[in-house]
Amino acid sequence: MKEKIQEFILSLGVDDVGFANVDDYNSPKSFEITKFRPDAKSIIVLAFQVLSNCESPSLSAALNGYLDLGAFARTASYRVARFLENRMGAKVATIPLSSPYEIHQDRKAIADFSHRHAAVAAGMGSFGRHNLVIHPQFGTRVNFVSIVTNLAIEPSIKSNKDFCIHCNLCVKNCPGNALEEAGRTNVMRCVKHSLPYGIGTDITFWAQLATASPDKQKEMLMSEEYGRLRQAAHLGNQYMCFNCMKSCPVGLSANN
Repeated sequence: MKEKIQEFILSLGVDDVGFANVDDYNSPKSFEITKFRPDAKSIIVLAFQVLSNCESPSLSAALNGYLDLGAFARTASYRVARFLENRMGAKVATIPLSSPYEIHQDRKAIADFSHRHAAVAAGMGSFGRHNLVIHPQFGTRVNFVSIVTNLAIEPSIKSNKDFCIHCNLCVKNCPGNALEEAGRTNVMRCVKHSLPYGIGTDITFWAQLATASPDKQKEMLMSEEYGRLRQAAHLGNQYMCFNCMKSCPVGLSANN
């Protein structure tokens, strides 16, 4: 069964796949795995190599690479889920690369599910100094999506190797100084730079607009900032910083 699933996934153009037992998934801040499927037994993790778009000095080009990957990952995840249900009689829950996700006041900036922890549990790499997963082939330039299923699938062998070379380039190149503390990302510092047109900026804009004069309101609604806010609202998470990913030298040969 595992071999058939793996063969189908790789035939779709997915770059790598790993399998984890749900008991090996340990993400302390995320929801319990049973929230997604009460009968969950396994997690299938799909890996997608990040395009070299992330190096582009054009932020729109860099973002476009992320959006392209996300669109492909969503399609691949759906096709794998259909395969599991139709061919294996499985029950599944597909977990997206990013949104949608639940929003709760007591869980600000915490994902419902951690693809990073799932990937490590599935033997697809180790955590680096930047707290991202470093894949043995693609380094940091990799994104993951996961499928939770009630199928009992033999897990992949977990690696005990540390793929991080501890060069600290990610720390030095972080514009928000969000990686100063080892093992922890200061999320608020990170999103200030990586998501400059997120909900905080949106709230500030509308609060200022509400008290502005008619002339000032017209000026604000014709501004570049408002145009970018509208675009971000349409696109979802509009990442504008890829420094921790593009500064990591591990796995660069796989991108050349």
